[in-house]
Amino acid sequence: MSNDTSLFLGQFLRAPSKIGAVAPSSRRLAANVCAPIPERGEPTVVELGPGTGPFTAEIQQRLAGRGHHLAVEVNDLMARLLADRFPTVDVAHADAAKLGELLRERGLRQADVVVSGLPWAAFPEETQHELLRAVTSAMSPVAAFTTFSYVHAIPLSRARRFRALLAERFEEVVPGRTVWRNPPPAFVFHARRPRP
Repeated sequence: MSNDTSLFLGQFLRAPSKIGAVAPSSRRLAANVCAPIPERGEPTVVELGPGTGPFTAEIQQRLAGRGHHLAVEVNDLMARLLADRFPTVDVAHADAAKLGELLRERGLRQADVVVSGLPWAAFPEETQHELLRAVTSAMSPVAAFTTFSYVHAIPLSRARRFRALLAERFEEVVPGRTVWRNPPPAFVFHARRPRP
């Protein structure tokens, strides 16, 4: 078992409703989730729930020194690990519900892309609404939002409610292909144009 997997498992056992996974995401899932990051320009990319950094690494590779990458992690241990591992990333040890405030503190107007590793299906309804409201309020009108869900969570009421909430908060929501080579298998949601 890798060090990152051990860390994830330990943190999951301490707070399953906040961690939501027993292992880091695969490179294949990271590539799918980070697909909306533009190849040109100076985008503001927000990453929510980066954990040990598989999406962070993919975002950094795609940005190649451009733009601003803000990673928001509520778990103190993982935030410190991430800051050590990725010194050029702006790591905020904070709750994603404070996204608007975090952007303002940095003099950033809006996010162009929001990549989420948050465990949406583990959150109660009130938390889903609060977090998605914070996300959409912080996005530009043409921004992209991506997140993922585990295949085994599809029938759960919280997962179904989150999918309905995405459709309510965005003009366009497109489910991606299932990434079978991820522990456990997952699929990606691509959403664009947040509704005010």
